[in-house]
Amino acid sequence: MKTELMRRTGRFRWHILFLLLAIALGLVSAQGDPASAPPNSHEKRWGSGWDCDRGFRQTGNNCVSMELPDNAILDRGGDDWECKRGYRRVNNSCVAIEVPSNAFLASNGHRWECARGYEKAGQSCVAIEVPQNAFLNSRRGGWECNRGYRKTGAACVAVEIPANAYLDCSGHDWECDRGFRKVTDSCAAVEIPSNGYLSHSGRGWECDRGYRKSFNSCVAVEVPANAHIDYSGGGWSCDPGYERSGESCSARDG
Repeated sequence: MKTELMRRTGRFRWHILFLLLAIALGLVSAQGDPASAPPNSHEKRWGSGWDCDRGFRQTGNNCVSMELPDNAILDRGGDDWECKRGYRRVNNSCVAIEVPSNAFLASNGHRWECARGYEKAGQSCVAIEVPQNAFLNSRRGGWECNRGYRKTGAACVAVEIPANAYLDCSGHDWECDRGFRKVTDSCAAVEIPSNGYLSHSGRGWECDRGYRKSFNSCVAVEVPANAHIDYSGGGWSCDPGYERSGESCSARDG
């Protein structure tokens, strides 16, 4: 009796499952059938089913006409709207953009920017005060000092170049000549020890090949027997057939 009841319960569950599956397949086939497409729709360009026409939005299985507020247009997709140039979206309406004096409508048409020589201050544009020895920069708003001057607060002050120095590429600071290094506000000569030379940067020094740095001097590299100066020039390596053992080279086994 118990076994028969379990069989009936199992068959009932399978019937319910098949019924739900049939309903789901029916809905999918209905949505994919062009004949079942609602008014104001069209067959999808790719795949099966349908899409609402431009100016209509899908709501359930229907295509409902979109209501555009004043001064609005359909967007590129056709299923939403955007404000016309000169207006901005505020909730479900388009509000005119108030462009202040000495300003213009930005390229996107939904905000404003100050004209060259003016900068934004709240909802208005005020003239930029350019100090002496300065000019308006290439961007809208702001200024830069002329070459040879440095920005200090709201003014441009001359760059004081010490002896053995020159104006750098930025035009607003200085660098020491080759063979000199910066020490506070002056340039001091680089002191090169014996067996040394000026480095590539021109601001320091390196030791000749066969010598190594030791504080402010160059000392000879002590090369043990069966060794040679390495590629760096400031150390040594064992000859072929030998291996390093502390500060000496011993014959390699085998």
